[in-house]
Amino acid sequence: MIRVLVVDDHPVVRAGLVALLEDASDVAVVGQAASGDEAISMAVALQPDVTLMDLRMPGLDGDAATARIRQEAPGVRVLILTTYESDDAILRAIEAGASGYLLKAAPESEILAGLRATARGEAALAPSAAAALVRRASLVAAPSAGVPTLTARERQVLELVAQGNSNPDIARSLFVSDTTVKTHLSHVFEKLGVGDRTRAVTRALELGILPAVQP
Repeated sequence: MIRVLVVDDHPVVRAGLVALLEDASDVAVVGQAASGDEAISMAVALQPDVTLMDLRMPGLDGDAATARIRQEAPGVRVLILTTYESDDAILRAIEAGASGYLLKAAPESEILAGLRATARGEAALAPSAAAALVRRASLVAAPSAGVPTLTARERQVLELVAQGNSNPDIARSLFVSDTTVKTHLSHVFEKLGVGDRTRAVTRALELGILPAVQP
C-alpha cells in the first residue's frame, strides 16, 4: 500500500482528493493537513510514502513545507498538486525537493499514475513542468570542462526518464532487465551528484547533457 498524506487548505478539495485516493486499492490515506506547518508535523510523525502537497496556503506555503519535510523526514517524497503552472512556481517546487509537479486539472488517472510513480521514486511531471525545466536549461551557460561524462547507455536511460518513462518501460524499450536500468540510474545519480530521478533530469538539462528541446 502507498501511504499518503494529503495537504490542501480547501476542505472541499481535500475531501475530493481523499475520496479519489481511497477508491484506489493500492493507496491508503494516513493523514490530512490544512497548512504547511501542519503538513510538516504530520509528515514527520506519520512518515507517509508520499505527501500530496498544495502550493498556495495561508502561512507556510507548499514550497517551504516541502523543503522542511525533505530535511526533517528525508524518506518522505513530495508530489506537488496545484492549480499554478508558472515557471517560477514549478522551479521553486522542484528546487525545494519535490519529486513531481502535477496540476489539479489533470485527469484522475494521471494524478493516480503520478502518485504511484512518485512512490516508486520516479519523476512525475506535468507537460508544463517539463517545459519549464527545459526553458530554464536553455538559459544556463554552456557546460564547462568539468561536466560529468555519461556513457551512451546512461544518457539513453536518462533521456527516457526525462520523457516520463518508468523503469519497466525503459527496460522494455532497451531490451534489458529492470535491475540493469536501476544500475545505470545509480551511476547517473552518482556522477551528477543527485539523489533522485527528477533532480537528475534537472541537473542534466542545466549542464547540457540532455538537449534543451520542447518535450
